[in-house]
Amino acid sequence: MDPTDHAFSLQKIVSRPIKPGQVMKFGVFAGIHGDEAAGCLAAHELAKWAAERPLEVHDFELHFFPICNPTGISLRTRHSHSGLDLNRQFWCDCIEPEIIFLETELRSERYDGIISLHSDDTSDGCYGFVSGDLLSEHLLEPALQAASEFLPRNELTVIDGFHAERGIIKEGYLGILRAPPDQRPHALEIVFETPALADMHLQVKATVAAVKRILAEYRELQAYAANL
Repeated sequence: MDPTDHAFSLQKIVSRPIKPGQVMKFGVFAGIHGDEAAGCLAAHELAKWAAERPLEVHDFELHFFPICNPTGISLRTRHSHSGLDLNRQFWCDCIEPEIIFLETELRSERYDGIISLHSDDTSDGCYGFVSGDLLSEHLLEPALQAASEFLPRNELTVIDGFHAERGIIKEGYLGILRAPPDQRPHALEIVFETPALADMHLQVKATVAAVKRILAEYRELQAYAANL
């Protein structure tokens, strides 16, 4: 699709809960960098899992955006066809059609949780960024544990220029895909990264395992909080 088209949109796959009512709503975003295919494949795999095993996500509404940068995917480049890193353009009045579409979705859906899928060609292991809700850090740790069945964790104390503790980074770049700055309560926000030079099949498996664990842990924490 031509990103200059006024009717521009991105693929969005929705998995709805079995029963209506109060549910947990998560957005899973991939392919904001066009040269990171593992997240795109994992997002499709997760959407297929949710469709085929609805009981396992019966209390979630899941929105999958497998390709957030279609021109970058076509060109196999990090940037979009306009030469921009789209993951530095959020909430700064950017007029790129991909950003306008995604910001509109983020504002209208008000996700409880946002999971962004990436891969890093400078890393030898999995790691992630956390922000937003304080629970984010507590969910990334078990996610990294789940992913370690397929790929190792990055244990370096500095990753991507940021201080890290066992693969968890509490800082981040400006302009990344995240919830609207004024959203309250804050959304849980996790960026999950696989080592891009690892086997693609293992990257996908590690990512799928991590996202499934995040959802399971979030469900448990919400159930615990409801009983306090």
